[in-house]
Amino acid sequence: MTEPKSEDRMAQPYMGMRTRIPMQELGVVIPQYIGEVFAFLGKQGVAPVHAPFVRYHVINMPEMLDIEVGIPVASPLPDEDRIHGGVLPAGRYASLVYTGIENGIQANAALMEWGARHGLVWDSRETKDGEAFGSRFESFLTDPEKQPDQGKWETEVAIRLAESQEK
Repeated sequence: MTEPKSEDRMAQPYMGMRTRIPMQELGVVIPQYIGEVFAFLGKQGVAPVHAPFVRYHVINMPEMLDIEVGIPVASPLPDEDRIHGGVLPAGRYASLVYTGIENGIQANAALMEWGARHGLVWDSRETKDGEAFGSRFESFLTDPEKQPDQGKWETEVAIRLAESQEK
């Protein structure tokens, strides 16, 4: 994995689908939702502007995750059925890139530990459903059609910092 870094990011509109699922279902739901959102964008004649991602709204690993699968676009489109527009908010983010989907939990932990060592405070809060994040997501940088080996897929994990740490 790469060295963690922090940087300011602009707001990024996207079209996506949101759901609550147990962690064990991520491997089924994420590809299904990416396919549905890509099909929607194709019908609209809209090209993505960045890699698809999964946004973690609320994390409760033993029970349920509140996630959203999205694809960045230049500007949001009207909602249709289960597909809706959203925005990854602007702000200061800490991030790193890891290789191999099996390394996701380890990479997320490494980023969180790096942030703790550097005194960073995440844009998050505890809720009755788990830890809620203002903006935490993983972008899938590798196109699976061009690289079928999941062990070689690159993924960026990014977490927004609390506003008090933004420049």
